[in-house]
Amino acid sequence: MKMEQYIDHTLLKPQASEEEIIKVCAEAKKYGFASVCVNAYYAALVSSELKGSNVKTCVVVGFPLGATTKEVKAFEAKQAIENGANEIDMVVNVGAIKSNKYEVVKEDIKAVVQVASGRAIVKVIIETCLLTDAEKVKVCEIAKEVNANFVKTSTGFSTGGATVHDIKLMRQTVGPDMGVKASGAVRTTEDAKAVIEAGASRIGASSSIAIVEGTKDSNSNY
Repeated sequence: MKMEQYIDHTLLKPQASEEEIIKVCAEAKKYGFASVCVNAYYAALVSSELKGSNVKTCVVVGFPLGATTKEVKAFEAKQAIENGANEIDMVVNVGAIKSNKYEVVKEDIKAVVQVASGRAIVKVIIETCLLTDAEKVKVCEIAKEVNANFVKTSTGFSTGGATVHDIKLMRQTVGPDMGVKASGAVRTTEDAKAVIEAGASRIGASSSIAIVEGTKDSNSNY
């Protein structure tokens, strides 16, 4: 698979304008990225801009803290799908993980998976920078158990992003068939190659063009 086919071309900044979103969609079509990943408000616009292409519409849910209820996340996912989303990147309830309430975590993920079933794939953002390795393993096991399609390292809005260590751990936990997405801090071709070699099957990045062209993007923090 070519490098560009791994990449979710991402623009999640709260100040992102319609003009900027349309530009990102044009870039995604030009380079053949896997998806364009945006906040829910832009789901319909992105879906319209990408119509007729192979680029998917990816929408974040419970973003960036994961601290809303499962019912709110399910509604967000349902509305995003109705507005054209093919992929849902949901933030898990990190507070529940830290409180050792794994049944809550399970129900949180399941609520979104059930809404998306047969309509969109679900990537579970576990926010690795806030978790111990044992917690990362546990939540990955839960995500797999409830039939999420991917586990994803990070929102890009917390204290850290994807690391090779975390990708290896997540891949080892979920096995060869489930998706693993590296996001946050993947900004160069070398970064992308490292996480792919570690087991990533998708990359979330705003430096997508720099990654595929082998240049540097000094303005990106995702």
